[in-house]
Amino acid sequence: MSLVEERLSALGLTVPDVVPPLAAYVPAVRDGNIVYTSGQLPMVDGTLAATGKVGAEVSPEQGAELAQTCALNAIAAIKAEVGDLDTVLRVVKVVGFVAVDPSFTGMPAVVNGASELLATAFGDRGVHARSAVGVASLPLDAPVEVEVVVSLLTVSA
Repeated sequence: MSLVEERLSALGLTVPDVVPPLAAYVPAVRDGNIVYTSGQLPMVDGTLAATGKVGAEVSPEQGAELAQTCALNAIAAIKAEVGDLDTVLRVVKVVGFVAVDPSFTGMPAVVNGASELLATAFGDRGVHARSAVGVASLPLDAPVEVEVVVSLLTVSA
């Protein structure tokens, strides 16, 4: 078990199976020492954990929990691509999309759910640049979607 997985285990979390793509894409792509994940929804055991807009049907606190689930799914996609999560040199960038009620402006606090999990899982290597964007809708009426970019210790094709 990697150090990253041990840290997740201490939180009561395990790296799930990779969420199968919903359309014509792959969960993650490696280009040299960079891994880009596709947008990850808050899927748990093949089911969307919640639907609706943050600030309406979904509270900001629930949104942050869902963003954490998205980040955990991104970790799963990275692990499937590289094998050992301890080969991640750093989390470079996180982009969080939050489906919001038009009056809601607290997207950064929602995406903190993903950012905080990555910082806990990867330690100092998990501190990253980030965007938190409010949108009108997301696939399957998901409240949150998260993309993650990481760099690796080793370069490969």
